[in-house]
Amino acid sequence: QVQLVESGGGLVQAGDSLRLSCAAAGRNISILSIGWFRQAPGKEREFVAAITWYGQVQTDSSDSVLGRFTISRDIAKNTVYLQMNSLRADDTSVYSCAGGRLVVGLESARAYEYWGQGTQVTVSS
Repeated sequence: QVQLVESGGGLVQAGDSLRLSCAAAGRNISILSIGWFRQAPGKEREFVAAITWYGQVQTDSSDSVLGRFTISRDIAKNTVYLQMNSLRADDTSVYSCAGGRLVVGLESARAYEYWGQGTQVTVSS
């Protein structure tokens, strides 16, 4: 049984930074690809970034997060991080991490097997 637990969300002001964590249990992230997704009220879930089990990084290529968000991992802690800088009001969403053995199609939520419960990020302008 794989469990993913997100933490690090909160209420911040525009321009601030946050680091979200996705702690995995039940399987080592060195054999698990992890993706970050977000969903704002009334909007569809969207891909943010992912890191494959062998360490390849993919970030959403749209202007929404590129250059501001960075994904990384600490295998010893079995945790994946999402560093979010220069936060904007439109970054306000529930951020969730997801895991699976995929190496392609990382931007597709349906490709992941395991999901965390999500953490709320609210950015005030």
